[in-house]
Amino acid sequence: MKNFIDTPVYSQIALDIATRIAKGELKEGSRISGRSLLASEYNVSPETIRRSLRLLEDMGIVEVLTGSGVTIKSRVNALQYLEKYNTGKDLRDLKADIYKKIGERNSLNQEILETIEHMFDLSERLRNINPIHIMEFEVPLNSPLLGKMIGDVQFWQGTGATIVGIKRDGKVIVSPGPYACFMPTDIILFIGDTGVFKRVERMMTEG
Repeated sequence: MKNFIDTPVYSQIALDIATRIAKGELKEGSRISGRSLLASEYNVSPETIRRSLRLLEDMGIVEVLTGSGVTIKSRVNALQYLEKYNTGKDLRDLKADIYKKIGERNSLNQEILETIEHMFDLSERLRNINPIHIMEFEVPLNSPLLGKMIGDVQFWQGTGATIVGIKRDGKVIVSPGPYACFMPTDIILFIGDTGVFKRVERMMTEG
């Protein structure tokens, strides 16, 4: 008997019996072992077998008569039951696949964040030996650029600096883009040539 993940044991047994009926191993009109023998065959309790047979009886696949055992009633109903089960299994598999992909996406997002944090940390530690490093400048409280967007003030054209991030409220906004606004105490993270820091300082203080 196949083992189906997250499927109750009694349902697995019912599915196995229905499969045997659908394949013709158990013929319509024939009788199969009583609950005790089936329990021994499947190595489960008689109560589990009772639930399995009740499920098959509800589907019109078998008929259980007290004292007369279990009679195979309909191969067609067994085939229909298998078809319904497989459709449901496909949906369950699809749901599990979706949850798996969501988990993988969340894991990837976390890895990206950790890599970004590591990048900035590495930049700090290698500041004095790396010829291309990320520089920082805190936006003054009286800066004429406060509330203005990066693109509107033509930051790159005026300084030659490329903004790669903004530290704000303990978080890092990566690649903020031209629509991001300068806010008080923002720490601007940027890269550029050897004279870029002075140009950034001048723009931030003089506009």
